[in-house]
This record gives sequence, C-alpha cells and structure tokens, in this order.
Amino acid sequence: MGKLVSLWYLLAAVVLTLVWFVVSQLVDLPIIPSPVLVVENLADIFMKYIAIHSLYSLWRIGAGLLLAVAVGLPLGVIMGYFPQTDRFLAPVVYLTYPIPKIALLPILMLLFGVGELSKVFMIFLIIVFQVVVAVRDGIRAIPNETYYPLYSLGASFKDIFFEVLWPASLPKFITAIRVALATAISVLFFTETFGTQYGMGYFIMDAWLRVNYLEMYSGIVVLSLLGLILFTTIDLIERNACHWQYK
Repeated sequence: MGKLVSLWYLLAAVVLTLVWFVVSQLVDLPIIPSPVLVVENLADIFMKYIAIHSLYSLWRIGAGLLLAVAVGLPLGVIMGYFPQTDRFLAPVVYLTYPIPKIALLPILMLLFGVGELSKVFMIFLIIVFQVVVAVRDGIRAIPNETYYPLYSLGASFKDIFFEVLWPASLPKFITAIRVALATAISVLFFTETFGTQYGMGYFIMDAWLRVNYLEMYSGIVVLSLLGLILFTTIDLIERNACHWQYK
C-alpha cells in the first residue's frame, strides 16, 4: 500500500513537471523558465544560499506548531470534557477564531517587534484555534456510556484521558494540524517579507526584486517541498498513531 501511494506521488510530480515544461516552451519568456534550468540552478545554489533560509522557515513553523499544540490540546480537552468550562470559553473562541490572523500582523509587530517572536506567534494563532475546536469536538462526540465502566472502576482523569479522550480526539487533532499547516505556510511566506533577511519568503521576494527568475522559482520549489515534507510527516504519524483507521 505504501509503495502504491509513493508511485502516485511520483506520477503526480512527473505530470506537474511536464505541464510546467510545456507551458515554459509555449510562453518562451524568462518569467516562466524551464523546470530543467530551475533544477540545475537549485542544485548549484541550494547549499550555498537556500539551505539556511529553509532552516529558518522550518524553525518558525515548528516553533509555532509546538506552541499551538502545547496550548490548544489541553484547552480543547478541558472544553470537551467539562461542559461548564466549554460554556464559558466557547464564546471567546468563536468571537476570536474568525478574525483574519494576517490582519493582526501589524499589531504583533508592534507588540513583539519585527523579529522571530512575531512570526512564530502568527503561526501559533493560525494553528491553535483549529486544534482547540477539533479536539473539543472529538471529545464531545464520545457517548457518555463510554465513561461509565471507567467511573465504576475508580479511574482517574489521567486514565480517562489516555484510554478514551486521547484516542477519540487524535484523528481530528491530526486533521486540524494538517489543514492549519497549509495556511501557516502561506502566511509564513508573507511574514518573512518583513524585518528579516532569512526565510523562504524573503529569499523568493528578494530574487523577484532582483529579476532573478531562476532563483525565484528555485525558492518556490523548495517551499513546496517543505510543505510536502511536513504533510508527508503528518501522514506517517497518523498512519502509526491512528492505525485502526487503515485496517
């Protein structure tokens, strides 16, 4: 099954590359270079220029993700398991969740500066609400009858969490991370055009301003590959952590 999925990914990559190649030949302009030229350029400059930018981008995404999980997971569990807490916190979440997070970037820069903290906190804001809602909804969907045997045996909240709450909410939790990461990567590109000299967003925009289209497309390819690596990693985690869904 895993080999079949890998073959489909490879086939999709080949098809997209062929479409790109055909378009570049039809347009025949520097703004759409051939994928062959882009790959050659990428091989030449990756270790010298792009590697450091990709590491900065990965660090920002990873830090924002870890912070969102550290805050959102326990908050979602509390809201899902304790109805009174949910009635108090749900209005706060619902009022703040729809706010476009990118609109808060100027405020974050004023509060935290234009450095790393504002960028990481922006990623955190994008992911944390989806984690909270997904975990809460996953726990609320558990029938009350599921808890009765554990209550009768005197189970602690720790036992209930690991035996019921965590397995029940895990699939929705992972799905929320997967969906939120796509938005996080897009917003990261925008935030990296301000107040930094490192990151894939900075590299791509800098190449565009220098009218170096080969480097610009090389950066886009690397950013896409970063997203693919993150999504593939999440899929692997899901297949191992939620193995009952793939039987």
